[in-house]
Amino acid sequence: MRCGYCQEPAGWWRRWCPDCRRLDALVTLHRGADMGTFMDLFIASGVPRDKVEKFLNTDARGHGTIRDQIAADMTNQLLEALGQRSRQTAGDVKRLRERSGWVGLDRRPRE
Repeated sequence: MRCGYCQEPAGWWRRWCPDCRRLDALVTLHRGADMGTFMDLFIASGVPRDKVEKFLNTDARGHGTIRDQIAADMTNQLLEALGQRSRQTAGDVKRLRERSGWVGLDRRPRE
C-alpha cells in the first residue's frame, strides 16, 4: 500500500510510511505550536527534507494540508489573544492562499 502523505510504499495494511507516521505524531503531540517550532521538530526527527515538504503539502485526511492546519492554529491563537471569537479552518487558509492574499509567504525562502 502507498503512503497517504508521500505516496511511497508504506507496507501491508499501513496507511502511512514510518517517516510520515513520525511526522504525524509530532503534529498531533505539538498541536498549536508555530511553524518554526514544527520545522525544528521535523529536522530533529531525521526525516529527509523533501519528505517533510511532501508531508506539509498533502491533505491526506481531508482536513486541509498540514501547512494550512498549522497556519489556521496560529491564526486562531492570535485572534484569541486579541479577544476575537472567530475561528479559522485549514479550508479558510487555503482559500486565502489561492486568492493570492499570501504573495509567497507559504513557500520556503530561496537559498
